[in-house]
Amino acid sequence: MSLALIWAQAHDGVIGADGDMPWHVPEDLAHFKALTGSDAVIMGRRTWDSLPPRFRPLPGRPNIVVTRDHAWSAGGAIVAHSLEDAFEAAQLAGNGQAWVTGGAGLFTEALAIADRLEVTELDLDVAGDTFAPTIGEEWVPVTIDPAHGWSESRTGVPYRFIRYERAPEVTITG
Repeated sequence: MSLALIWAQAHDGVIGADGDMPWHVPEDLAHFKALTGSDAVIMGRRTWDSLPPRFRPLPGRPNIVVTRDHAWSAGGAIVAHSLEDAFEAAQLAGNGQAWVTGGAGLFTEALAIADRLEVTELDLDVAGDTFAPTIGEEWVPVTIDPAHGWSESRTGVPYRFIRYERAPEVTITG
């Protein structure tokens, strides 16, 4: 099974403010739904809590919630107490692909074992208190849509989709 991360970020890597996304870009939500399909989604408890109740669990896919609280439970959620446990649950429930959907701490932890990132960049300045992990040199953008410039959301927010994959390791022999 492979592990991918998916998020939307504004300038300065902002992914959230006060437990919510400080923008509305329906095209990003449609992109999220299309990419994650029926695959397992892994999220932290605060990300679960930030979803509107009518969307919990995210329909048509296993929803795995990572929490340190051993007493926590929610209808439609598979509870895990570590990223490793969540990945094991995804392997049992999923279709070969698992997606980490937030929050920031889980993104940072999962970045070390992921093989793909799907990032929606928003050309938007917003205040926030939650930030995306830094995408290091080990990640290479393999597709950018649109290839040049930005699309514009029907809400007026410029955006683009970028897929990153791990750069192949280079072995130097001498």
